[in-house]
Amino acid sequence: MLRFSLLTLCVKGVTVWSRKRVGLAGVGAVTVIAAALVGLSATAAPAVPVAAAHTVAKAQVRATVQDAAAETATSAAATGPIVALGDSYTAGDLIPLDLTAKPLGCTRSTKAYPALVASVLKAPLVDAACGGAGVQYMTSAQQTNLGTNPPQLNALASDDSVVMLTLSGDDLGFWSTLDTCMELSVTDLFGSPCERHFTSGGTDQLAARVIAETEKITAVLAAIRARAPRARVLVVGYPDLFPQRGGCWPAVPITNGDIAYLRSTELLLNAMLAGDARAAGATFVDTYTPTIGHDFCQGASVKDVEGLVPTSLAYPFHPNARGQAVMAAAVLAAIRG
Repeated sequence: MLRFSLLTLCVKGVTVWSRKRVGLAGVGAVTVIAAALVGLSATAAPAVPVAAAHTVAKAQVRATVQDAAAETATSAAATGPIVALGDSYTAGDLIPLDLTAKPLGCTRSTKAYPALVASVLKAPLVDAACGGAGVQYMTSAQQTNLGTNPPQLNALASDDSVVMLTLSGDDLGFWSTLDTCMELSVTDLFGSPCERHFTSGGTDQLAARVIAETEKITAVLAAIRARAPRARVLVVGYPDLFPQRGGCWPAVPITNGDIAYLRSTELLLNAMLAGDARAAGATFVDTYTPTIGHDFCQGASVKDVEGLVPTSLAYPFHPNARGQAVMAAAVLAAIRG
């Protein structure tokens, strides 16, 4: 069976956050699956050591940002603050943790795409993003394990030049959905047990959640426009998490059929965000296309999004430093456009 455990980050003995993650357990399953995981790691992981992979990743991040800076050299720098709103995909979530950010429990990073964009544009950054944030925390305070994040929309001002937003994953139950799919995978390794679960009764529950989110994002974008009327508003989509074909069970214990189902759901989510952005006069930033082929099933030197067991300093199923750099480059390209 599957066993749920807590992944906890502590700083100087104080818990910053603690989130549920999934492990595999059970009589017989421990030996078989653990052995498979070890074998897969030996064959799928790159030959370079982890430290070397990190060095490569850092070099690629620098190159990406430097290229973006060169391309924006002829563009006017932002004249007002840049504001970052949204969830952990905006905050960065541990790549690495910015120990000066408040509250620390939001797990913001100096390598997240908002920080990279602000650095290139030489503009001040107001980072209000917070791990675990949904639409409700745009107008309500969010309690974390280490401090309270004020309502994110409170960070906006009339002189803001750019507002960047990545939001909706937590409203759709990102973590609980992945947990369910991983848990159900052992019941039908060659089928789509998670898809059956979420479509039982004739309604696709995940698709319904995306549709229900549309009105909420529309309201958020209207509120942003009211508070920052001069700002260029960018709705930054989610990068490609899932491989275009097949999967990588048991390293990420989701069946191939359910990988395809989840990929279609992510595409639906990005399409919803793009439609809401257009309707609100905002700009949608496609981060999915440039990250195709760099999903969580790829080797450490290739992937932009980490899997269940990260191979670089990032939270599971979140962009690593290289992925955040790709997202930053996409944002900068949108600003130039």
